[in-house]
Amino acid sequence: MTDHHHHHHHDNSEPLAISATAARVVVGLLTVIGIFVAIGAIMLWPSEQSVDIPLPMQNAGGGAVQTEAGTVVVQDVGPCGSPSLGKVFADKPEPPRTNAYTCQRSLITIDSGPHEGNKTLFEIAPGPGQPDLRAGDQIRVVRQTDPNGTPLYSFEDYSRGLPLTLIVIAFVVVIIAVARWRGLRALLGLIFAFAVLVLFLLPALLDGKPAIPVALVAGSVILYVVLYLAHGVNLRTSSALLGTLTSMVLAAVLSWVAIEMTHLTGLSEEQNTNVATYIQHVSITGLLLAGFIIGTLGVLNDVTITQASAAFELAALDESASRREVFTAAMRVGRDHIASTVYTLVLAYAGGALPLLLLFSVAGRSIRDVLTGDAVAIEITRSAVGGIALALSVPLTTGIAAMLARPFGAKKKVQPVPVRHARHARS
Repeated sequence: MTDHHHHHHHDNSEPLAISATAARVVVGLLTVIGIFVAIGAIMLWPSEQSVDIPLPMQNAGGGAVQTEAGTVVVQDVGPCGSPSLGKVFADKPEPPRTNAYTCQRSLITIDSGPHEGNKTLFEIAPGPGQPDLRAGDQIRVVRQTDPNGTPLYSFEDYSRGLPLTLIVIAFVVVIIAVARWRGLRALLGLIFAFAVLVLFLLPALLDGKPAIPVALVAGSVILYVVLYLAHGVNLRTSSALLGTLTSMVLAAVLSWVAIEMTHLTGLSEEQNTNVATYIQHVSITGLLLAGFIIGTLGVLNDVTITQASAAFELAALDESASRREVFTAAMRVGRDHIASTVYTLVLAYAGGALPLLLLFSVAGRSIRDVLTGDAVAIEITRSAVGGIALALSVPLTTGIAAMLARPFGAKKKVQPVPVRHARHARS
């Protein structure tokens, strides 16, 4: 841009010039919110308290369960009841005393831990939920001791380390190959978000801290870092961030009202019942709430960034368009986006609830009972709360972005031709 243009009185019609006032207001608001978030994080920071390991997750000695690597070497069906079941031996298991019943026998080599190189024997009676082991399977085995101090091994799960690592590497490679630096920054943001959940949100909830403030602080920290990291530090991102933060608070209020109104307990889900039983000071409704709030972040983030970008691009394309015209045009983009994202939300939750819906469909209960039962009602409420927050985030963000994309006091040029053309084309 030439120096001459600066002195020209049309200075403020430069597409992305922004009135200092609007920029200051947004940056100021984000700074104030940031300070509040920091104070909240300090106040809600989890204390260094130790929570006892819940009973089903302890070993016989009351400690954490220890697992080792194992490999299935021989798998056959034969008489069961061998005294070597679960014990450690060097070569062959003892034969069973009687041929009372048959089952699947698995000879396992222990590949890590104090008994590495030895073997153990599993006998698995066939039935639903029982593992179907094959020779060559890599598995994890639980190492425990019986009251006399004899080591005992039992099946824990399949070993998924390698396949999971490969899947994650494929994901990372594809994202970076397609989205380049921005993809890499988004992945870093993802790691950061996960760290916030593991290091702050979960310990704070375990500490019995109030769920809504904890989820809001965690969500805000994630949004600040993730948005600026993936999309750069600029006013476009700032307007999206302000829109997302506002919508998140809205989602929190809506979630709270919805859970109070519907008396959702969350106890239809087994994990929640375990939490209620073994970690009694953690509120299940609080967990539900935190889940609702964190669950809406991803979709909100997606919509608000698109809206901010649309408003800025439209303002840059047509310098004579007023704020209202920029807002109206960007809202047309937003409506399409809301329509498609609502599907995303609802189908994602329906996908998660498929096994549940299957069980209900064979139970022969009326559709009303099914839909109003705790388990399905949670998914319905979650979708509805997410959808409302989502829909409202669009005008919010578009408004903020339109204010920022069009400087105040810009003298409107006299030729509103492109706008009129657009109207004719639309009608």
